[in-house]
Amino acid sequence: MLKKVIAILVVGFIIYYLLNTPASAADAVSDACAAIVDAFGQVGVFFDELTQ
Repeated sequence: MLKKVIAILVVGFIIYYLLNTPASAADAVSDACAAIVDAFGQVGVFFDELTQ
């Protein structure tokens, strides 16, 4: 029950943040996507170094 309430609050905050500051939200999403792409790139470098 507590997990459900916390999840609803988090989703509500995210929606509130997106509606009130779309430019900042876009920057945050862009930064998160860049971090994910960088992480996958580093995993690729790791496996490349293992095979050499």
